[in-house]
Amino acid sequence: MNHGRLLDRVAIVFFVLSFAALATAQNDDVLIIQAGTLLAIPGEAPETQQSIVVRNGVIESVRDGYIDGSGFDGAQIVNLRDSFVLPGLVDMHVHLTGEISPNSRMDALTVTTSMEALRGAYYAGITLRAGFTTVRDLGSEPEAIYALRDAINQGLIDGPTIFAAGSAISATGGHGDVDGVKPELLELWTPETICDGPYSCRQAVREAIKYGADWIKITATGGVLSDTGTGLGQQLTDDELVEIMDTAHNLGVKVAAHAHGADGINAALRAGVDSIDHGTFLDDESIRLFLETGAYLVPTLLPGIKIPETMEGNPFFTDDIKAKAYAAGEAAMTNIGRAFAAGVKVAFGTDSAVTPHGLNGEEFYYMVQAGMSEMEAIYSATVAAAELLSQSDVIGSIEPGKHADIIATSNSPLEDITELERVSSVIKAGKMIK
Repeated sequence: MNHGRLLDRVAIVFFVLSFAALATAQNDDVLIIQAGTLLAIPGEAPETQQSIVVRNGVIESVRDGYIDGSGFDGAQIVNLRDSFVLPGLVDMHVHLTGEISPNSRMDALTVTTSMEALRGAYYAGITLRAGFTTVRDLGSEPEAIYALRDAINQGLIDGPTIFAAGSAISATGGHGDVDGVKPELLELWTPETICDGPYSCRQAVREAIKYGADWIKITATGGVLSDTGTGLGQQLTDDELVEIMDTAHNLGVKVAAHAHGADGINAALRAGVDSIDHGTFLDDESIRLFLETGAYLVPTLLPGIKIPETMEGNPFFTDDIKAKAYAAGEAAMTNIGRAFAAGVKVAFGTDSAVTPHGLNGEEFYYMVQAGMSEMEAIYSATVAAAELLSQSDVIGSIEPGKHADIIATSNSPLEDITELERVSSVIKAGKMIK
């Protein structure tokens, strides 16, 4: 063998690999964010004059002082020296593919699944620009929401990272089933996730996960927006609830329970649910069970305030819906405030679609009015929400190794929580959105 020729080949290969590595390093996407005030970890004190180094969408380091990009070829500098910077917000209860309007009942007849997905893309963009970089969608047409989730994950469109449940696991005739239309349409539109009895509910959970659900959403009680007079009490039975929890958890999927009435809240908590959403009529037993099980409360106060203001003259709101809405709106603030005071774990949620998308930040004001501090409210939409999603390793704070989901406001939301209704800058995975 010609050893000289072999050495030449080795040298060429080494040169090519070295050049490729150098080119890769030079092509890294580096962002340096200069933060006037930085709340890197909600729950801890903010720092001033900080720099966040982001490489390829991931936070590389957080440094004292303002660095100018020296040593980072081609780095983009984002000057937020006059801003309050904090982690991207998480909304744990949205419905991205629609929005209640006077035309909602007609839309059920005319809007295609494809159009639902496209509307979802529009609402996702609004939500992202409002500062919410991650959401949990707890009820949308499955094909539409899964396509939207995947398109965002693939970088085809801009939107928050979505954890989706598809359609809810619900009892026949309960909240989550179809209602208010003639029998032929009731039969045609009944979701495949409607179940009766533990074995039927076991199959419904498995089917939902098979087709793409990241979470299981159940309707443990009646709902305000069902066009029926069946109330807000428990609808899924105790044995059904236990089977749902066991099946989902055995497959590594968490469960969120829509629950208004105390009987349904408490039954879901005893069965092992991961979050109670709404929690309108929770009682002392509910609080005891929350503290015992470690389940989260996702309050969604905004609809209880806003819906009664908009019902009159809107044909979507029938007499049955109005009666339930008034009752729930009156109870929510008081009971949720009791849970806050007792130390129940809280994750932020809005039920957006019931109220307009993009107004998610208004929920913070009502959380503070109900008894949370500004820091606690922010914590619920960052660190706590990330924990409930099992995503604490990648979102919820601004630390090395986490996704560069970062927002800014002009002034401190620790002094005026309504600043989070006016988010001035949004960065999602290192990409400038706003």
